[in-house]
Amino acid sequence: MADMNLEEIETGFAPEKAKGQKWAAFIESDVVNFFTGFKLEKMSLEDGNGRKAKLSRLKDGGIKVEYTSSVTL
Repeated sequence: MADMNLEEIETGFAPEKAKGQKWAAFIESDVVNFFTGFKLEKMSLEDGNGRKAKLSRLKDGGIKVEYTSSVTL
């Protein structure tokens, strides 16, 4: 266990939770930056593995972000 890095520890104990956290971080950083950079009004994403996200611009200039993930057992 001493030879494992933090990512290996996170995914080793809760792989679906770690993937969900990575998806959320990706949406809240890279995707939001793309959305604002190109001044988009609406955007939808799907990764093909059950994770989806929707972004929309609010009247006050804010951004509404909704994302979901599903787990197959």
